[in-house]
Amino acid sequence: MSNSFTTDGRDLLTDRLRLRSWPTADTAAVNRDERLPHWAEDFPADGDRVIAGFVEAHPASRGEHGQRQILERATGLVVGSIGLFWPPDAGTVEFGYGVVPSRRGRGYAPEAVRALVAFALSSPSVDEVRAEVEPANRASVRVLEKAGLHPAETRGQTVRFRTGPLRGRAGRDGQSGR
Repeated sequence: MSNSFTTDGRDLLTDRLRLRSWPTADTAAVNRDERLPHWAEDFPADGDRVIAGFVEAHPASRGEHGQRQILERATGLVVGSIGLFWPPDAGTVEFGYGVVPSRRGRGYAPEAVRALVAFALSSPSVDEVRAEVEPANRASVRVLEKAGLHPAETRGQTVRFRTGPLRGRAGRDGQSGR
């Protein structure tokens, strides 16, 4: 399994996944409680419904650095969502993700996170990528660890994970790493 991604000009591609912007028809269907044939049987999950509402209310979040669906390349089925909360703040951007229960345990979440993090870090305006998770959500903690993020701080009921030191890349203050 690759730690990187390629792009076809619009979508991010990994060995097994396609990360594409939410199509208008999909956000509309989710928000109307309709089903589409190219969705996994348990898509959308609750988090996907929240993101579909967000995307519909904020059309700019469909852009290159916005919210994406996670598709299995082998089947073409939508199995989750992932996205950046753009724009970066002082060189830092947050992201969120979710994979439906029927596709968990296959390594899709860390594969998608690695691709999205690599993509975010390819932007000259991003020095750090982070996500927050409840420590009791051990599966999500493991996803972030497998994707190469490290716990940085506890914030109330959550732990903030972030990318590690950026070797060989000058930070915003001219220093290498963080």
